[in-house]
Amino acid sequence: MKTRIEVAITGTGLAVPGLTAADELLGVRREGGFDPTTALVGRDLRHKDRATRLALRAVEPALRDAGLLDSDDAFTVPPDAIAVVVSSNLGNLDSVCRMTDLIAEETVEALNPLVLPQTSSNVIAGAVAIRYGLRGPNLTLCNGETGGLDAVHWAHTLIAAGRARVAVVVGVEPADGVVAKFVGAGVVDGAVALVLEDASVERGARARAIVKGYGYGVDRAKVIAQALGGDEPGLWLTNDVATVAELSDVDRFDLEARLGKCSGALGVLQCAAAAAHFDQDPARPVLATITGTDETAALLLAAPVR
Repeated sequence: MKTRIEVAITGTGLAVPGLTAADELLGVRREGGFDPTTALVGRDLRHKDRATRLALRAVEPALRDAGLLDSDDAFTVPPDAIAVVVSSNLGNLDSVCRMTDLIAEETVEALNPLVLPQTSSNVIAGAVAIRYGLRGPNLTLCNGETGGLDAVHWAHTLIAAGRARVAVVVGVEPADGVVAKFVGAGVVDGAVALVLEDASVERGARARAIVKGYGYGVDRAKVIAQALGGDEPGLWLTNDVATVAELSDVDRFDLEARLGKCSGALGVLQCAAAAAHFDQDPARPVLATITGTDETAALLLAAPVR
C-alpha cells in the first residue's frame, strides 16, 4: 500500500511470561522475565480484567522506549495527538461470561456497576487511554487471527490520514479458566505494545522499523505479493506451514511455536520481533504474514536508514 508519509515503530514493550524484551522473541531468553503472578497486582490494576492488566504492563515500557515519557512521567507529545489501537479476540471473555452467569443466576439486579464496564469490547483500549490521558482515536479490533497485523495497519492509516501523530498499538490475549474452556489450553497469556509515529517528525526518537506494504484477502499469494511490492525479505515471520515459491529460500520463524496460541496478539508480536531483528540485521526487510481460516494478512517492515 502506498502512503503519503513513512510511519516508524519507535518503541516496543512486552508483558509476556518469561521474556524481558523484544529481542528475546527470536533470540535467547535472559534470566528472569515477566511474571504475571507478581506483575499483575497493585492498586493501579484493581477492578480490571486480566487482559487490561496485561496491556497496561506492556504499554508503559513501550512509551518509555519511544521517549514519550520524560523523567517526570509527563508526555513529550500532546496526549490529544496519541491514538490507541488494540487487537484482542479473547480479551474480556472472562468478564462477559461472568456477567452472563450472574444475570442468569440472580437477574440484572445483582450486577456491580464498577465491574459492568469490563464487558465492553473496547475496555482495554479505553483503560489504556484513561490511564495515560490519551485523547486521540481509540478502537479495538476483534477480527480473528489477522487482527494484530490489521491493528498495525489501522494505526498506520490514522497517522497517514492526519488523525493522530502517534499511535499506541496493543496486542493482548489472556489465559484463564474461561479462555481454556473456549479455545483450549496453550494461549500466550501476554501482551505486547508498539509505538508508531510519523517518521519525518524530528523529536529525537529512534526509529526501530519502518512500516511498508500491507495486504489482506483470501488469495494468499496475491496478498503476499501486494505487501512485498517487489521487495525481497530476509526473514519471514508466519504462522503458516505452507510455503510460497518466491519465499522458498527465505528464513522463516513461527512465534506461536515458541509462545503458544497468540491469536489477536500475533501480528503485533511479529512487528516487535521485526523491530528487534533490525538491530542485528538491517540489510533486508522482514515479512510478517498471518493466515486465518479464510483470509491472510501480510505486512512488510524495513530497517530505518540510519
